[in-house]
Amino acid sequence: MKYIKHRKVKVIDICEHQQRRGRMTMKVKIVSKKYNPLFKRKEIAFEVEHTDTGGTPPRLEVRKELASKLKTSLDLVYVKKLETKTGTMIAVGEANAYDAIEQAKLLEPKHIVIRNTPPEKTEKKEEE
Repeated sequence: MKYIKHRKVKVIDICEHQQRRGRMTMKVKIVSKKYNPLFKRKEIAFEVEHTDTGGTPPRLEVRKELASKLKTSLDLVYVKKLETKTGTMIAVGEANAYDAIEQAKLLEPKHIVIRNTPPEKTEKKEEE
């Protein structure tokens, strides 16, 4: 059992998949996964251990890791929250993985969609 915010939570899945760019390593653990049939999405709580990154990893890299772990398309996964615990190299976060892209466009707030798009696409949208 793991203790997260003073609650007992069973760790469902551990992803030891590591990304290496230079000396960057990142381990993603899915702490809880719940399917919401009303919104047709999986609501995911996760932890990211980022010992050699030098800071909190970018949302886009965490999003890619979660998409590969959940075996779904990158366009269907949105990271809502990603915060590093004070004094540690562990970040906790929340994400949504939708069944269809139409459902994601309908439900996700605009600022979350902008945060989860690559910088090149964001610059093109601002120019138009």
